[in-house]
Amino acid sequence: MRSHQLRIGLTLAFASALLAADELPKGDAILDKYVEATGGKAAYSKLHSQVVNGTTEFKTMGMKGKMSVYTAEPDKHYTEIELTGIGKIQEGSNGDVVWSYSAMQGPRIKEGDEKAEAMLQGKFNSELNWRDLFKSAETVGTEQVDGKDCYKVVLTPKSGPPMTKWFAKDTGLLMKMAMTSKTPMGDIQSDSTYSDYRKEGDVLVAHKVVTHVATMELVMTVDGVQTNVDIPKDKFDPPAEVKALMNKPAAK
Repeated sequence: MRSHQLRIGLTLAFASALLAADELPKGDAILDKYVEATGGKAAYSKLHSQVVNGTTEFKTMGMKGKMSVYTAEPDKHYTEIELTGIGKIQEGSNGDVVWSYSAMQGPRIKEGDEKAEAMLQGKFNSELNWRDLFKSAETVGTEQVDGKDCYKVVLTPKSGPPMTKWFAKDTGLLMKMAMTSKTPMGDIQSDSTYSDYRKEGDVLVAHKVVTHVATMELVMTVDGVQTNVDIPKDKFDPPAEVKALMNKPAAK
């Protein structure tokens, strides 16, 4: 009798797990809901360039500076952070070369997996065109983020390691993202939480992003967003120090 009861119990438990899995919405439905929740396809389709101004604070190090982010379709981006006593931290891409430059690390050209990740992150309107960038989006469960019930979705890009995103069940908004980045120092894991969503034009934008990398905490605060502005083409050109690296003959 006990063996029979055990078999029934296991069968019911397995069936319950299958039913719970079936109740989870598909990953693509969750991502499409996010697009609609933040403005809709029509609103995103009208965007061609964007300038974000705000601040970045390195909490652990007690440093804070102004931040400017320029992006333009299809894949051009440039970020500049100016820290008191440190100087500028810059990175960007003209759609071909991906680079970074700071007084602490000097100029650097990103290659391989690191370049692929930067290009993925720098794709304009990636929220709308996620199907062009990812092979799959799989809902793997539910978890709470800052007290909100969320769907946990694993996205696997066409190139590079997967990332995980958490979307609020009620609003459909992105609440958290976790990823592993390729760097010259090895793989670095990070997680970011998104909050203070406000409308900029026709699209909702998170105005606060808190990122944890090892023992460091970075807080990005958005002060304003300009859309469809005329950004000079040379804004996305690598600085002279990076161009010097590009012009160096390849090591034999």
